Amino acid sequence: MTGDLIFYLLAALTVIPAFWVVLSNNLVHAGFSLLFTLLGVAGLFAWMGADFIATTQLMVYIGGVLVLILFTVMMTRVPKGDRPVRGLDRYVPAGFFSLATMGLLYKVITGTKWATTGMSPAEPTTAEIGQMFMTNYIFPFEYVSLVLLSAMIGAALLIRERKVDDKDEEVQS
Repeated sequence: MTGDLIFYLLAALTVIPAFWVVLSNNLVHAGFSLLFTLLGVAGLFAWMGADFIATTQLMVYIGGVLVLILFTVMMTRVPKGDRPVRGLDRYVPAGFFSLATMGLLYKVITGTKWATTGMSPAEPTTAEIGQMFMTNYIFPFEYVSLVLLSAMIGAALLIRERKVDDKDEEVQS
């Protein structure tokens, strides 16, 4: 019974903020709601015994992608003015696609024979994967870290504001 309660709490932590992400008009609020959605997904992975995927979810999606999205949204300067008014023309295709996807998922879930007996608990794989990263795959691991570091430096250089010199103003005039 406790396991079901934990699952339902994690599922609610995933689904409720996901609706807020979709329905929010403020990008920063949507980004922070996405944080809670991704935390719920990581919790569900951890609850299922997929510790490496849960850790990857936290490190990659929350630690990397979400932070990048939030920094991008916060650093862009959107002029505050008249926003375009959109009607139902954008909701009809999205609603149709959502219903079709939900129907397909329902058909797959109800049509699958799920094995519930004789299942052993999942064994942690994080230590084994970490050992492989630090021995056999050390070069690709370090190479990817350098590529990500150079991407962060490039992003910081692109965002940095230029100082206007007096000499540049005279040349441009």
